[in-house]
Amino acid sequence: MAQNTKNLVGLTGIPLVMVLGNSMLIPVLPTMKSKMDLTALQTSLLITAFSISAGIVIPLAGYLSDRFGRKIVIILSLILYGAGGLVAGLASLWWDNPYMLIMLGRVMQGIGAAGTAPIAMAMAGDLFKGASESRALGLMETSNGLGKVLSPVFGSLLAMIAWYMVFLAFPIICGVVLLLFLFFTKEKKQEKQPMPVRQYLQSIGQVFRQHGRWLIPAFFIGSICLFTLFGVLFYLSDLLEEKYKIDGLLKGAFLAVPLLVMSITAYITGLIIKKKLGLMRLFVIIGMFLLATSYVIANFVKGAYVLTGVLIIGSVGTGLILPCLNSMIIGAVKKSERGMITSLYSGVRFIGVAVGPPVFTWLLDRSRSVMFLSIAGLAALFGVVAIFFLKPKQAGDAASEQPSEEEEESAKETKAMEQVAEILGIHRESEEDKRRVEAIKRFGFDPNDLMDALLKNKGTKNKEKS
Repeated sequence: MAQNTKNLVGLTGIPLVMVLGNSMLIPVLPTMKSKMDLTALQTSLLITAFSISAGIVIPLAGYLSDRFGRKIVIILSLILYGAGGLVAGLASLWWDNPYMLIMLGRVMQGIGAAGTAPIAMAMAGDLFKGASESRALGLMETSNGLGKVLSPVFGSLLAMIAWYMVFLAFPIICGVVLLLFLFFTKEKKQEKQPMPVRQYLQSIGQVFRQHGRWLIPAFFIGSICLFTLFGVLFYLSDLLEEKYKIDGLLKGAFLAVPLLVMSITAYITGLIIKKKLGLMRLFVIIGMFLLATSYVIANFVKGAYVLTGVLIIGSVGTGLILPCLNSMIIGAVKKSERGMITSLYSGVRFIGVAVGPPVFTWLLDRSRSVMFLSIAGLAALFGVVAIFFLKPKQAGDAASEQPSEEEEESAKETKAMEQVAEILGIHRESEEDKRRVEAIKRFGFDPNDLMDALLKNKGTKNKEKS
């Protein structure tokens, strides 16, 4: 197995673990509310405690990963993550009133989560180059989405044994992911000494002075995606159980459908966008308006099946947005600053997760229409913001980074063909070249590239046979 493949195997489990921290609890929250006699606000704080602590600590974890290495930060974070689940699970098992100890365990998990997926995303930027980087980031976002898809089902299955089993599952899951990461992923040695804190913060300030016009809206768009996602899941979980009496595995399946669509869309998006900034920007704009459309329609429909179907529209939008934002932000900064910038971005996303359930609860107290139309308006507003302000540029040192093996091989082939054409006196710009240039100008990419990628293996086999 090639080292790049091993690195990817070790990294992709980390976003999945991170998202389980909240998504696996979503279908169990109504049961927790009943068993511990909690209010709706207290129940929503089980999500908020995890997300707020993660959002606050993530920037610090990013700095530590830049200074001491990504791998050690991820290892310690996975250990703390699992320990927090153990505290919450044992408290639920042994104590009559375990709410406060569960909250402590959730805070521990949040602190641990701060050093997992955000640092793994920065590490992917270190280990992969060019189109391989976009594919890796797309796959990691897909892993994140896959975690969201599987977690409601896992949560529902575990709750059939006991409601606190969701907490006791975390040490096992974290242990498996930790072993994969330890044995498969190899970190590149730091070529330069890390910067002092003051100089480091100054460099981050320079990044925002240079890119802040589009970087700040990108941060907010990512946060809004997670804010609406977890707010709607919280609302849908309660609605399915209390109004439609749908519980157990069927309820988990309902919650998983929109998330499955989102993860598939994210994976396909990661394959298409590569390094095409114009295409990324277009996908983000389309995604925000799909989100707005989804919530406007949701306001007028009734019935669990129809509502779930409508939310799929928003899931497609989120799947378009998140991989594009990841690639934009990774490409906007120097390698030495990626840990802090990606961590700040992840911190903002976590704040969105944290405020989603309580804000949705507050809006729902006003009316269902207020809830859906408010978030639809917010998504549409930032769709307009994306049109005018989301215009990213690659990092200034991007050209100095070493190209990937694929890019080097392609460059050699192109140079060789140019030399042959020059010797033979052949006109360089063929009709195919003109068509390709026109397609790239119009769409941001050549549609034939997708077909070439699909037919590549088949063509190779036929050539070998001949």
